[in-house]
Amino acid sequence: MIYVGIDDTDTLETRGTNQLAKQLVRLASPWFRARSIVRHQLLFDRRVPYTSKNGSASLLFDPLKGGTTERLIDILRQGMLDDFIPGSDPGLCVAERVDEQIVRYAHECQRRLVEQDEARDLARSTGVYLEGLGGTNQGIIGSLAAIGLISTGDDGRVVQMGDWPDDLSGPVRVAELQRRGVAVWDEVAQQPVTDDDDMVDVGKHLRPNLRRHTYTLFVRPIAPYEWQAQKHV
Repeated sequence: MIYVGIDDTDTLETRGTNQLAKQLVRLASPWFRARSIVRHQLLFDRRVPYTSKNGSASLLFDPLKGGTTERLIDILRQGMLDDFIPGSDPGLCVAERVDEQIVRYAHECQRRLVEQDEARDLARSTGVYLEGLGGTNQGIIGSLAAIGLISTGDDGRVVQMGDWPDDLSGPVRVAELQRRGVAVWDEVAQQPVTDDDDMVDVGKHLRPNLRRHTYTLFVRPIAPYEWQAQKHV
């Protein structure tokens, strides 16, 4: 498995980082299978330059025939350069393994202001690829944090799950969610929802969270056998 982090790739007027991540998955698809795209929340503070809420994205890839880490870096790097948006400050991080130091750094990025030099020094000492691809290169901070957070299996909001199409919206049967590997969790009673025929209103898109290495959709009851998905970062 190969860990990828991207950050600060958009502006308020342009397509978001999640859309870029999906595009990068398509570009890499001849040589790599994407396991997931996950959005991670970093420090939400007005002192931090960000587009909307200071989130970065992680992508997990499994190599197919001919897929090497070097090839993946080349594909993603070129894809981001080709789709560079003036006014953005993109960063790209790629690693085959994630050191515990990077996990600690990632959690620090959720609690305090972090400078570019911290990211560069840590990437150098742990041997991961980290590069700024335009503007101020500020995105290197969040892209390195993204690989740390996804490696825990316990952070973020899932944008894409493997090869499943992003086609679910509105009321969906619990059985269909479970078929796609999503656990439904009643956050009021603190227990799983397991009745196959119960209906969950997932909203505009299905966006579970990653918790304890499981895609988890948090819900609250709105009527007998009916649930409303809750939005968590």
